[in-house]
Amino acid sequence: MLEVAFLSDAPRVAGSEVWLADLLPHLPAHGIQPSLYLPQHETLTRFVEGLRGSAVTVERYDDQEELPHLTRAAGLRVVQAWEPWTYRRLLPRLAAPRLVISHDQLDYHYPAPLRALYREIYRQTKAEAFRQADGVVTVSNWGANFLRHRMRLPDTQAMTNGVDPVKFRPAGTEERAALRASLGFTRFTVLIPGRFTLEKNQLAAVRTARHAPALDFVFVGDMDAGMGIGVQALARRRQLQNVRFLGRRWDMPELYRAADALLQPTLAENQSLVTLEAMSSGLPVVTTPIPAQAELVRDGVDGLLVPAQPALLARALLALAAHPARARQFGAAARQRVLDHHTHSGSAAQLACLLHAASALAGGAGQG
Repeated sequence: MLEVAFLSDAPRVAGSEVWLADLLPHLPAHGIQPSLYLPQHETLTRFVEGLRGSAVTVERYDDQEELPHLTRAAGLRVVQAWEPWTYRRLLPRLAAPRLVISHDQLDYHYPAPLRALYREIYRQTKAEAFRQADGVVTVSNWGANFLRHRMRLPDTQAMTNGVDPVKFRPAGTEERAALRASLGFTRFTVLIPGRFTLEKNQLAAVRTARHAPALDFVFVGDMDAGMGIGVQALARRRQLQNVRFLGRRWDMPELYRAADALLQPTLAENQSLVTLEAMSSGLPVVTTPIPAQAELVRDGVDGLLVPAQPALLARALLALAAHPARARQFGAAARQRVLDHHTHSGSAAQLACLLHAASALAGGAGQG
């Protein structure tokens, strides 16, 4: 059994932490015993409690200075950090072999000067720090190519994200009707979940709602964030009657099952869990044709790839509403794509293969 220590500096739970909770419990079936090292933040307590009873050993630390000693006996160390300084400070002090797993969005499709500036900042911060590792893993083929060629990190490997197709599934007719009634969904309902940030582009989604008054638009996320406050103000200023803000929710599977389509006018992704959750739930997806999204959504097969222009996004959504059979066809194809390529078990198998390969490359340390 290969002992692998996963190290995080997470200040709170986000998609990368959900990824750990979803995949690490699958690793013992592949000959890997995972342990997870997390800081002593109160915001992580519920997350840690959720891992109790699983095959994952969770250790809390007060200071990153402890980690080189605490993880020395492991056969492999994997760092998944939020902050560039964590990589710079920690990687040189960890025993080899050590990997980085990056969920970073990597490239922001802003206007050219801003995009170039972001790339250079990323190059000088995280990408430069990654060179201290023995290899890098990221969660899309596009992302791996970007790190290899744009960031000059040749030892980068790709895996794909996955979701639970039992948790995220289409609803039967009666269940769907009950869910829609309980949520007050009466017309063609477009779901827009995600963190309220500039790159998630909820501003474009609100402007899309203005072009499609016959459809309802439901936003889910941290609407108390600065961008969330701004988006709500825009909706009020435009006096949009077809926009609702639900805030943070813990019933996302039910919301996907009750909605009619997912709108994601995003400007930056690596491999979006929101997109995969919606696809697994049988929803047609309307999203932007940035590389990470085009890797998941086949235009005209699983959904529609549309530039982040409100009038064009509205036209695509109105077409889905006007042609329900086609929308159902997209949703069925999207779910099948998840079943074929993007389940938790499949992602865990890919991750295990990469971890065993990293250990073998270093001489097989930690196997027994």
